[in-house]
Amino acid sequence: MAEKWMQIVTWVVISTTLMRSVLIRGSGLSAAFGQAPPPNGITFFHSPHGRFSDGRLIIDFIAKTLGLPYLSAYLDSVGSNFSHGANFATAGSTVRPQNTTTSQSGYSPISLDVQFVQFSDFKTRSKLVRKQGGLFKELLPKEEYFSQALYTFDIGQNDLSAGYKLNLTTEQVEAYLPDVLGQFSNVIKGVYREGGRSFWIYNTGPLGCLPYMLDRYPMKPAQMDKFGCAKPFNEVAQYFNRKLKEAVEQLREELPEAAITYVDVYTVKYTLINHAQKYGFEQGVIACCGHGGKYNFNNKARCGATKRVNGTEVVIAKPCKDPSVRIIWDGIHYTEAANNWIFQQIVNGSFSDLSTSLKRACYGKSSIHRD
Repeated sequence: MAEKWMQIVTWVVISTTLMRSVLIRGSGLSAAFGQAPPPNGITFFHSPHGRFSDGRLIIDFIAKTLGLPYLSAYLDSVGSNFSHGANFATAGSTVRPQNTTTSQSGYSPISLDVQFVQFSDFKTRSKLVRKQGGLFKELLPKEEYFSQALYTFDIGQNDLSAGYKLNLTTEQVEAYLPDVLGQFSNVIKGVYREGGRSFWIYNTGPLGCLPYMLDRYPMKPAQMDKFGCAKPFNEVAQYFNRKLKEAVEQLREELPEAAITYVDVYTVKYTLINHAQKYGFEQGVIACCGHGGKYNFNNKARCGATKRVNGTEVVIAKPCKDPSVRIIWDGIHYTEAANNWIFQQIVNGSFSDLSTSLKRACYGKSSIHRD
C-alpha cells in the first residue's frame, strides 16, 4: 500500500483526547455545541481550533508523521476535507451511552455507538457521492481507503469517571466494566465488518493524576502516592486496562484478518507526570490553564471562563506563562508539549504489546507479524 494512500479514522473520547479531526476529544464537540473557548489553541493554531488543548493532540502528530493533513471532524461541515480521513470523536464521549444530558454531567451525547453509526453512514454516503461526481467527489475518501485506513481508538476514561459522578464505589465501577468493554468490542467488530483491518487502540491514562478528579474527590493522605496522584483512581484505570487488553486478545482470535495494536499510554503518561523535571516539565498534577485551588482547577470556572466586572467581560481562568513546560492543560486534557512527548514514546512501538510501531500498524497484519 502506497504511503500516500494511508488514511486515518480516529475515534475517541477522553480524555484525551481534542482537535479538528477524526478522532480527538474535542473537535466533534466543538463542531456540534460551539467552539472550545480561548485560550484553547494559543500555542500552535493561535486561536481556538476544535481542540481542548493549547495546541495539537496525539492524533495531529500521527497525521503529521504519516505525511497527512490534520483531520477534520465528521461533524464539522464547513471547510472540511475528508479525503485523507475523518474524526468521529468528541470531547467527553463515553463507550456506554449516558442517561444524562450534557448540561447535567458534562459528557457528550455522542457515545461510541453513535460514532460508529456516523462512520457507517459516512462510508455509505462517500461511495454514493463519489459515484455521482461533481465538486464533493474529491473531498471524500475512495472506497478502497476504508480497508486501508488506520482506525485509532482512545476511549474509556470517561466511563470510569461517570460512575464516580453517580457516587458509585470502586467495586461498583469495576462491576460494570465488562459491559463497557463488551460494547467497545462490538464497535471494533462493526468496523471490521465494514472493511476495517488495522486498529491502533490506546489504553486509558492515569485517572488519579488529573486535577479534575483530584479536586472533585479529595483523598486521605494514605490514598495518595508520592507524586500527588490518587491511588484508588489509578488502580481502577489499571484494572480497566487489564480487561481491555484481554478484550483485545479475544478480538484478535475472533477477527483473523485484523491487525490490532494495543498501546500502553498509561505507563507513558504516568512516567511523564511522576518524573516531570527529568523530561523538561514542571508541576505534574497542576493545570496550566485554570482558576484557583490546589490544582489550579475549578469545575465552575474552567479554562477560559469569564466574569463580568464593572460591565466588562474579564477572563478569570487564564493560561500559565509557558505551556511548553507544563503537562496538564486544563485539568483534564494535556498540553501540546506533553502530547508531543507522549507521541514520541509510542510511535516506534516501545509501548505496544507486540512492539508494533505506528507505520507497521498501518500496513496490516502481515507487517505486524513479520520477523
